[in-house]
Order: sequence, then C-alpha cells, then structure tokens
Amino acid sequence: MHKLYIGSAPHTHSKSSSRRMMMFVILALLPAALAGCMSYGTSAILVLAISVVSAVLAEMLSSLIIRRRVTIGDLSAVITGLILGMLLPPDFPLWKAALGSVIAIVCVKQLFGGIGKNFANPAGVAWISLLLLFHQEMTTWRIPETGDVTRVTPLISGGAPYWDLLLGNCAGYIGTGCATALILGAVFLCFMGLISPVTPAAFLGTVAALSFVGGYDVLSQLLSGSLLLAAFFMASDYTTTPFTSYGKLLFGICCGLLTFFIRHFGGYPEGAVFAVVIMNLFTPALNRLTVKQPFGSVKVKKVKKRKKAAEPAESSA
Repeated sequence: MHKLYIGSAPHTHSKSSSRRMMMFVILALLPAALAGCMSYGTSAILVLAISVVSAVLAEMLSSLIIRRRVTIGDLSAVITGLILGMLLPPDFPLWKAALGSVIAIVCVKQLFGGIGKNFANPAGVAWISLLLLFHQEMTTWRIPETGDVTRVTPLISGGAPYWDLLLGNCAGYIGTGCATALILGAVFLCFMGLISPVTPAAFLGTVAALSFVGGYDVLSQLLSGSLLLAAFFMASDYTTTPFTSYGKLLFGICCGLLTFFIRHFGGYPEGAVFAVVIMNLFTPALNRLTVKQPFGSVKVKKVKKRKKAAEPAESSA
C-alpha cells in the first residue's frame, strides 16, 4: 500500500532554473561581444569587463546594505552589465561605464525589489542615463579598420555596405556592430525556447514595413544600430514585457513604431533602446488589456444598495 504524502506546491519540478536560463543568454550574447572585442581591441575588453564586474559588485553590496539575500549566483547582474557594456562606445571612460552599471543595478533593479520586480530594462535605463549625462562620449565612436574617431554611424550617414554591417566593420557600439553574431545568438535563444519570437518579429517587421513605405533601405535599417540587440535581448525580457501573446505582439509593434519615428524625426539617430524602455512602462496596461477571461467565468456585477423606502406611519383612529 502506497503512502499518501501531503505537501505544498510545486509538486512537479523542471530542470530549468533562472541560473540555467541566464547562462544560455550569456552564451547567446558572447559571439557579438567577442566580435566587438576583436574589432576594437583592448579598450572594448576593458569596457565590457568593468561593466560586468561593477554590476555584480553593485548587486552584492546593495544586497548586503539593505539586508537582502545576495543573488549574484543567478547571473542576472552579469547579463545586465554585459548588455550595457555592449551598448557603449569602445573608448568610453571606464569609471562612467561603472557608474552606468550602478544605475542599472541599484536604481532600477534593487530599489524595486530585485530580480523580477524592476519596472524597466535595467541596462536600457542605464544607457539612456549615460546618454543624457555624457552625450559627447556616448556619441563618439571609432572606425574598426582605420582606428579613426568619428561621430558618424551608418544610421547617420545613410547606410553602409551590407557586408560591413554583417561583419561589424562599421563605427558603432561594442556589441551592436556584427549583425551576424547577434542573429546567431537570437537563433540559439529561439531554438532553446528561451524567448518568444513574437515580440522580436513584430518589432523588426514594423521597422521594415515603415522603412519600405518611407523609402529607406530596409536591410540597412534592420542591420544598423542597436536594433537587433534591443529586439532579441531586451524586448524579450520576461519581467518588463507582456506575458500574453497579444500583449507581446502589441509591444513589438509599438517598439517598432517608436524606433522608426525616433530615428527619422527625433533628435537621436538610434531609437531602439528608447523604444523598449518607453514601452516597458506600458507593460502592465498591455497585460490588463490582453489577458483572457477564464472559460466559464462570470463577471460579477456590482449591485447598488437601494435605500428602503420609509414606511408610512400608521394613522391613529
């Protein structure tokens, strides 16, 4: 006779864990990060290293200060620092890169409760903060082949040879130049089932459609800037993007719209990161708008209490 054991949920367990998923995301990011290091050399390696180390230290120290369990083992801080470093110019000052990691971890993640409770993508908010604080350094890049410093990228100049965009031979941020490496990482994440292709497809599809209608080079618009990194590695974040299928679709479409309009009508040539962070703020509304009502449920109607009419006083004989 089998014994009956009573216990609280969960009753089934999966091999999947936060640490395991984060490790796969890091593996998917590494090709683009390594391509950037090969293009820009030691300076890019230092920027990436400082961003990652600062993010991990910021999470550990902030957890100790506020007496919260240290969670650096889940590797989420490593991903935040890595994405932020990939969004920085190769010659960006190291102390400013460290400041960006502190903003991402402490101000965006830890102050709101830690992993899974941040209101927006930490790396995206940190990138916008650094762009506003240090605009000169954030908009100064180096051409990989010649080493010349420039403030012109393919998005500003109007395009570049597709081969250069695919291999990362254009001026730009450390981890956004090699489109081939980013695409390989994205395919790996989709193959492993770690991200839903709905949001990235809607994101990129909207940018492509608007670029075609507007008369721009569609392929150049898709391969240039931080669009691929933002679409596959930031807009697919579990915490800051909708959990419903329709919500993911709307999120991606709106990101594409914002990216196109910021690129061509705003003051910044790059709009993908801006678009993701802006739409992060609308994620709760998209979830409420697109959540399905459980089958068989009945919406409870509010019943207004009516005041009982006063009974007429009995007349005396």
